[in-house]
Order: sequence, then structure tokens, then C-alpha cells
Amino acid sequence: MYHSPVLLAASVSGLNIHPASVYVDATFGGGGHSQEILNIMDKESKLFAFDQDEDAQRNAIDDSRFTLIPQNFGYLKRFMKFHKIDKVDGILADLGVSSHQFDTPDRGFSIRFDGPLDMRMNQHQALTAKQIVNTYSETALADLLFAYGELRNAKKIAQLIVQKRPDEIVSTMQLNEVLHHLLPKGNEHKVLAKIYQALRMEVNKEIEVLQSFLTQSKDVLRSGGRLSVISYHSLEDRMVKRYIQNGNFDNEPEKDDFGNPTLYFKKCGGLVVPDQEEIKHNNRARSAKLRIAQRL
Repeated sequence: MYHSPVLLAASVSGLNIHPASVYVDATFGGGGHSQEILNIMDKESKLFAFDQDEDAQRNAIDDSRFTLIPQNFGYLKRFMKFHKIDKVDGILADLGVSSHQFDTPDRGFSIRFDGPLDMRMNQHQALTAKQIVNTYSETALADLLFAYGELRNAKKIAQLIVQKRPDEIVSTMQLNEVLHHLLPKGNEHKVLAKIYQALRMEVNKEIEVLQSFLTQSKDVLRSGGRLSVISYHSLEDRMVKRYIQNGNFDNEPEKDDFGNPTLYFKKCGGLVVPDQEEIKHNNRARSAKLRIAQRL
């Protein structure tokens, strides 16, 4: 299986699908969420899906109601306009890396396999993890490891990587070996995963893209439309939560001259997480968090 969709029923149910409507699957991947949306949709409705990964694009669904847009979901507004869609009724986004991406050594996403330090979602872009590891300054490396990996010893990790240069670090196993003696015994995989997460987020500009996507969602969704977002780590979840609650990415909403907050969404229910049965069958679901909101 290319990818087992996480929180499938809850995330799709959160869209409140109804007849003659338009929906967006912002992160198509293996197509699991899209197929479930299509299963519920009537024949007058439309579904648009985004994915910049060529491997994912091969999973395109043969259905007259379905359109796959081979682009990053950060271009949501632009491509809705291109397809002459003014407003949509629901947007779903699953922000995780697909099982296929993790399980394909040549993509370089996983700490478990030997492969090139790549980590690109869009295989045509220039920046790779290899370039970051081998060309970023010690300060820049430390900053991204602290910001995106939330690693307290980010400076030590960056210092160690830079000390190994100019010998080029080109593969995942080379990087793992370089970092080996800094990893806490018994907790090696967890720390390595955070380092890989930080590199991947920098390669794909994930925080910038998510911020752009959330900001655009308020313009694309019609009043009463639903936003259903699954995130996998605290940085993403914090952004989603704050945007739903505050209409921005700060701790407090902006206010007009009369002290009224500028809000775009109201939350629908509380935080949704996978139950033990789903985690048992799909271990990668264990850190998933689903938030659902409705456009005001």
C-alpha cells in the first residue's frame, strides 16, 4: 500500500459533505482521503486535489468529478482561480510524510535506510538535504535544528556536522554515523527523527507553505465551509490551532478600533486523535492530531 490514510473517517466527516459542492484534498498522496470524499460526494460535486510529488501523481483517480493538480498546496488560491472556482465547501489537509516516501530509500526521508540525503517532496526543486548539511553555516544549521527539530543541543549537532566538512556527507547512513556519539543511548531514533524532521522542513519550506495555505484557506472557503487539518508535530499543530482561534499565528487575535477580534473560523468540536485500534494497525498514526473548523 502506498499510504494508509490517518483519521480517515473523522477527517472526511469533518468536511460535512453535502450535494452539489466543491472540495479540496490539499495533500493527495496515496489518494485515500480523496477516494473517501468521492465515495460520499454526489455526481454534481467536484473534488480538486494537490500533490507536487510525481510518485503520488501516479495514483490519480479515474473519476470525472476528480481533478489532480500537480502542484504544492501553497498555490491553493491561484489554482482554484485557474479552474474558475470562486469558493469551495471544504478543504482537507494531511500534513504528514507518506508511508511511500518514508519507505523508499532513494527519497532520503527515513533514518532506517541508506539513501541519498534528498528529502524533496518536489523532485525538481534545487534544494536538497545534502546541500543544507554540506553548505549551511554552523549558525544556520543550529538555528533550523532548534526551530524545526526543537533540539536543545542544536548547537552541538551543528558544530559536529561542520567539523566533518569538507568531507562531503552525501547519504543518510553517513549522517547517522557522524551524529552517532551525540545521540542519547536508548533514545537514538527519537533524536535522529527530530534532526531529519528539521532538515526535511527546511528543504520543503513546510512552515512557510503551511502558513500561506492556512491564510489562503479563509479566502477560498465559503461561509459555512469546513477546514479539516491533520498535523503530526507541535509546530504544525500550534499554527493550525492559533489560526483557527485567533485568525493569525500569534497568541492573540488582531482587534479593530472597537476592540473586536478579527476572526475567520470557529472550531468544530475538540482535538481528535487516533484511538488505540488505529495506532495498533498503523503505528505512524500515533502522533496525529486533527482539528476541524468552520468558516465564519
